Amino acid sequence: MPYLLISTQIRLEAGPTMVGDENSDPNLMDFLGARKRNMLGNNFCEYYVNDAPRVVLDKLEKLGYRVVSMTGVGQTLVWCLHRE
Repeated sequence: MPYLLISTQIRLEAGPTMVGDENSDPNLMDFLGARKRNMLGNNFCEYYVNDAPRVVLDKLEKLGYRVVSMTGVGQTLVWCLHRE
């Protein structure tokens, strides 16, 4: 899985950080210390960590991920990463 999206709410830039969906690589999610949850009203699960996005980005860089793009969508910050 070479692409990965991570996100956080602007008012929560110190964490938590969303790091994957229900189909994400379980080994990668373990490495990040992510936990799976299902938010009330959603029909899907997501993985999150209590770390700030900066900490998550540092961990992912060690695995060879690089930021391809970053944007704000409403009150959400989103990073797209790719690993060769």
